[in-house]
Amino acid sequence: MTATSTKPAQPPGQLRGWLLEGHAREAEGPHVRARHAHSWWRVMCLTGVDYFSTLGYQPGIAALAAGVLSPIATLVLVLLTLLGALPVYRRVAQESPHGEGSIAMLERLLGWWQGKLFVLALLGFVATDFVITITLSAADATAHLVENPFVPAALEGQRVGVTLVLVAILGGVFLKGFKEAIGIAVVLVAVYLLLNLVVLAVSLEHVIANPTLVGDWRRALTTEHGNPVMMVAVALLVFPRLALGLSGFETGVAVMPLVEGAPGEDPARPAGRVRNTRKLLTAAALTMSGFLVASSFATTVLIPHEEFEEGGEAYGRALAFLAHEYLGDGFGTAYDVSTILILWFAGASAMAGLLNIVPRYLPRYGMAPDWTRATRPLVLVFTAVAFAVTVIFEADVEAQGGAYATGVLVLITSASVAVTLAARAAGQRRLVYAFGAISLVFTYTTLANVVERPDGIRIAGFFIGAIVVVSLVSRAVRSTELRATEVLFDEAAERLIAAGSRDGYVRIIANHPDERTSREYLVKERAEREASHIPAGDPILFLEVTVRDASEFAPVVCVAGVEIGGFKVLRAEAASVPNAIAAVALAIRDATGKRPHVYFGWTEGNPLKYLARFVLFGEGDIAPLTHEVLRKAEPDPARRPALHVG
Repeated sequence: MTATSTKPAQPPGQLRGWLLEGHAREAEGPHVRARHAHSWWRVMCLTGVDYFSTLGYQPGIAALAAGVLSPIATLVLVLLTLLGALPVYRRVAQESPHGEGSIAMLERLLGWWQGKLFVLALLGFVATDFVITITLSAADATAHLVENPFVPAALEGQRVGVTLVLVAILGGVFLKGFKEAIGIAVVLVAVYLLLNLVVLAVSLEHVIANPTLVGDWRRALTTEHGNPVMMVAVALLVFPRLALGLSGFETGVAVMPLVEGAPGEDPARPAGRVRNTRKLLTAAALTMSGFLVASSFATTVLIPHEEFEEGGEAYGRALAFLAHEYLGDGFGTAYDVSTILILWFAGASAMAGLLNIVPRYLPRYGMAPDWTRATRPLVLVFTAVAFAVTVIFEADVEAQGGAYATGVLVLITSASVAVTLAARAAGQRRLVYAFGAISLVFTYTTLANVVERPDGIRIAGFFIGAIVVVSLVSRAVRSTELRATEVLFDEAAERLIAAGSRDGYVRIIANHPDERTSREYLVKERAEREASHIPAGDPILFLEVTVRDASEFAPVVCVAGVEIGGFKVLRAEAASVPNAIAAVALAIRDATGKRPHVYFGWTEGNPLKYLARFVLFGEGDIAPLTHEVLRKAEPDPARRPALHVG
């Protein structure tokens, strides 16, 4: 027998109904179906607006970090992308095909509150990565806009305002829906990659026509770095500064529910979705790798180094410089517009990732309001946070770069560790060594980035602290909700309930499980009959709740029936005693049509102590807490199970 107890739905107003459109309790479950699935290449464009948009600034970053060594350092980045990040996230897609990402893989390693706090810390880095992606990309789009020769100089002093407008428009797109966001992404990515292809083709043609440029570059390499071994060593040392070129993989798996799978496949094991997501990740990595190598070589050979530095015409816009230089200001302006648009919309992949990840964890933990399962309220929240970050950092791209790199690297490192542990659990020794080596490389890269740019970890620490505080407050506020996804009775429990409700009443004595002997039940029954004046002939059911993991919020409550020395006992497993008693009482009422009467003994002790025990350990002062849960779950006193305290 299955019984589900939920709070009666209230008819929403017009605005509330629009905001909560698509809200469903199932959103917290593991096997979530997207309302609209799309071809893998279309979803690749949604994640690609972040990944591919780094072409707008990555060649300049590489030139500043490595100088004439930039193409070799970029080649190291590409090799680590194809041989490190790509295999890692292909495995992540296999292990968590519902968009939970590597966080879900690591969540399984730790139970109780340690696991929840660990996940909250990782969500802090997710928030750092994704929110900063939104604000940094919009700020960079603004920088490209104001630096175009055709844009009025007066716009230079309005960077914060322009960035806020771009963030607001992005939020507006997602208020409309994912389908519209993916449609825009496909157009922007196609145009941007085509324009980059033209710029690089013309630039490389110019290099071929002037072979002395390559000769000068090779001589500079030899003069500055000597032999090839030293070149590779220096490239490895500067690699952490190029780590932004790895962005996009985490969002690639976060939006997996949007990827179309095979017709009729099992939602629990969507092999088609996994296969198509792997195509998405591979195609994006190969495409980006080709563009990165070509752009790094062309910009290093063709642009004087001083132009890459702050104040130079190629600062933060190396390919745009080449577009204006070799194709004229008309084409260059078209390239600028395309770059501005894709940088602005780069935040779309981050927003999509946040909208897919947050509802899978915080509502399930009871650490966010129930409305966070709906898309539009979350869009408004994330847009407001992006506004605040933009104002705090004054739309400065450089000031946000450290936090962005920190978020990206921590998530890739955690994914590497997660797949290493998954391979170990599966007994795949060779993969353990391979993924372990990748984990070490990314760990080094992360630590080097933190040492060089400690502001990034401080910003991430702020996001983690904010998420932990808000989550724990939300958990405390929601602690007196019903907190039961459903109540399941086994056959023995059904028989005991049927036998215990023959005379028009269902009388339940809440019992703390101690020795679980017939003597214990005899003493408890005598005490409750005397204290609460229960008629001698009326049948009694005992209800015992065992808390397995108090950190869970709303698990399925499983109830088993047993008889001990003639006493009928219902044994439930749940995350909280008062919430479970309330849920079982309501489920019995719904199943039998009779109003249960539940009997408790008084609890002696400090109320504050019991309140803390309730929030943290699921126990506390059982009777008043059960009453509060029932009062919220059933507003009609006539239908509410009756509670007696003696």
